Amino acid sequence: MNRTVLSVENLSTYYKTDKGISRAVENVSFTVDKGEILGLIGESGCGKSTVAQSILRLIEYPGKVVSGKVFLNKKNLLHATESELNNIRWKEISVIPQSAMNALNPVYSIGNQVMEAILLHERVPRKDALARTKILLELVGIDKERWKSYPHEFSGGMKQRVAIAMALACNPQMIISDESTTGLDVLTQSQVIALIKDLQLKMDLAVMLISHDLPMVISISDKIAIMYAGKIVEWAATEDIMNAPRHPYSKALMNATPDLANPEKRVVSIPGTVPNLVNIEPCCRFHTRCPYAFDRCRVEEPQFKEVKTGHFTACFLEEDYDNALAT
Repeated sequence: MNRTVLSVENLSTYYKTDKGISRAVENVSFTVDKGEILGLIGESGCGKSTVAQSILRLIEYPGKVVSGKVFLNKKNLLHATESELNNIRWKEISVIPQSAMNALNPVYSIGNQVMEAILLHERVPRKDALARTKILLELVGIDKERWKSYPHEFSGGMKQRVAIAMALACNPQMIISDESTTGLDVLTQSQVIALIKDLQLKMDLAVMLISHDLPMVISISDKIAIMYAGKIVEWAATEDIMNAPRHPYSKALMNATPDLANPEKRVVSIPGTVPNLVNIEPCCRFHTRCPYAFDRCRVEEPQFKEVKTGHFTACFLEEDYDNALAT
């Protein structure tokens, strides 16, 4: 039985700037299955949030989705009308925003804000919407009687829990969590992530977890997609990425991450910065920072391909991988 909820095929999103076209996302492909968490990881500026906004059709001018397909339960969202999208968002796919502090309206109670999503998308009496809101609040660990409270009465972690309750309001099959723990302290981050994992297991949700926090993503994801400069450079099961990364950028990310289980491990930073994507010429976009780059990397883009079952990458080194990455 096909359990794929989201399928993204060769998605490209460009931005028009005064200096030319910025290829913020280019030829991105991946899938997310029911009951699976996909971690989308990469440095700031690599296009992770643009992928999420493109999937949800939230890209505004001067940005534009220029090509690709985005299938949610076999419906191509890029061809959907606004009316169809209004029925799909919240009810089939929803998002946990980056900052609940900005997402919540300070003049409405948190209960009314959760109810609003239900009442806008489902024809139910207000009393039924309130009853579901109380269930959702308890589900995310908030006393149901706090539904009358206002955002300023909640801590950052509690606000984030409310945002999660809002994302679950219409029983979607998939949730996109876009840097949803940014700005929270470490303890609260771990609690929110544990809550997302618990809800995913209980509700058999498909989840796309966007973050630059590699250890956190590794801790709860089933698969990981590594994104660099607008492209997916590696996509595989979490264990494969963690134990045997195939792309030099993936390996560099692992080496730049502290390992609490191995405190003697040397942490090595990645030199340089993500390239400017305006009018970028064909090349491997990581070549200026890659210790293994050679002439072909500077003039040709490597193709994203399956190098072993379920493990995809885009690197010319695959032709001589074992020797090239032996150091």
